[in-house]
Amino acid sequence: MTNTLILVFILTMIIHTAETLSYSIRYAGVQVKKLAVALSLVGIVVLVSRTANLIQAPMTAHFVDFAKIEPTFNLERYLRISLFASSIGTLIAIALFPSFINLSVRVIARLEVAGSIPKLISSVTVGQLKNTKNYIKKPNLKLSQFRYLGIPKRFLLINIVVTAFYSVGVLSSLYAAHLLPEFATTASQASGLINGIATILLTIFIDPQLGLITDKALHDESQRKQLGKIYTLLMTSRFLGTLLAQVFLLPSAHFIGWMVKWIF
Repeated sequence: MTNTLILVFILTMIIHTAETLSYSIRYAGVQVKKLAVALSLVGIVVLVSRTANLIQAPMTAHFVDFAKIEPTFNLERYLRISLFASSIGTLIAIALFPSFINLSVRVIARLEVAGSIPKLISSVTVGQLKNTKNYIKKPNLKLSQFRYLGIPKRFLLINIVVTAFYSVGVLSSLYAAHLLPEFATTASQASGLINGIATILLTIFIDPQLGLITDKALHDESQRKQLGKIYTLLMTSRFLGTLLAQVFLLPSAHFIGWMVKWIF
């Protein structure tokens, strides 16, 4: 199980690093006023995340199956370690944010020349890959630079909660399946009960305001300079959300269990 846990940990890190780095691609698109092109690259990053998830999800579910035949197996501990990987992945993305912005600007420019993702990928040379070291930039986070951004605290708080729900949704449903073996299959498919809450909050409170902020940055130079700091705040709130997910794990599992027994 240790080897499986290591693989799950790595894949979970990849998932959250990729998802969080999508902010840097969006920001690069705003910088060069090519947001639509940048969003097409975001799709590639999401593809990496979902591909990793295709492997990670059944491997995580295997922990539940193993716990059925091995009573001494500490399933909660393994799930919490897996969840901790999401925090590490988000921190990695925050550290890579400045470098990935520079790299994304270059990729957007090359995508315009290539005309398509397949042509872009096929045009990459070894020399260009070696040249990526020139885009590396050290992250520089100072609390004072975020003081006057005017971002509502409620907006950041909701982003923390949304991230916590998304991070814990699948894991809590798996743990609910462990707690309720008679409803194991039903509970394991009930992550939507948790993720649904996150989707509602995201759709109503996060996406519209983030869209407005990004649109202002496209048309206002002063707003454009602040957008990177705003995205850094959002990534930081995502990190806090992954930590909050540790608190949500057991309550969410019991909530799913209660809903499964009440409905079915």
